[in-house]
Amino acid sequence: MYEHMEVTRITTEEDLTNALAIRRTVFVLGQNVPADLENDAHDRTDATHYLARAADGQPCGAARWRVTENGVKLERFAVLAGYRNQQVGAALLAAVLRDVQAAHPAAEVYLNAQLPAVRFYERHAFRKAGAAFWEAGIEHYKMVWQRL
Repeated sequence: MYEHMEVTRITTEEDLTNALAIRRTVFVLGQNVPADLENDAHDRTDATHYLARAADGQPCGAARWRVTENGVKLERFAVLAGYRNQQVGAALLAAVLRDVQAAHPAAEVYLNAQLPAVRFYERHAFRKAGAAFWEAGIEHYKMVWQRL
């Protein structure tokens, strides 16, 4: 399905550096999210990170998840502009959900989706939970995964 890219769980400092650079490009530079909100202590403590690479090996997407008091929270899904609408986000989401389901089969899986991404997550079995809210100056909805 995603034969033109590879998504791996990050195990090296080099890959984490690449993922953080993608997030900086997408969120801090592209959406004006303050850098101190984009990078947090979870990056180096309790988050599990993923990196997507295009067929040529170029890093092009990143994501992370972590366990919270409310379940498993998916976070920081970012795809570089030149790779959007090429299934990078779907490949990242599939890899993350596969690992989360294996590690925490009974946990609620949720995320805070930016308004423009809500339809993407709805196509992948997430449903809105509650009213819209603002985070880092961007409208979001909490969305919960409806396990298939």
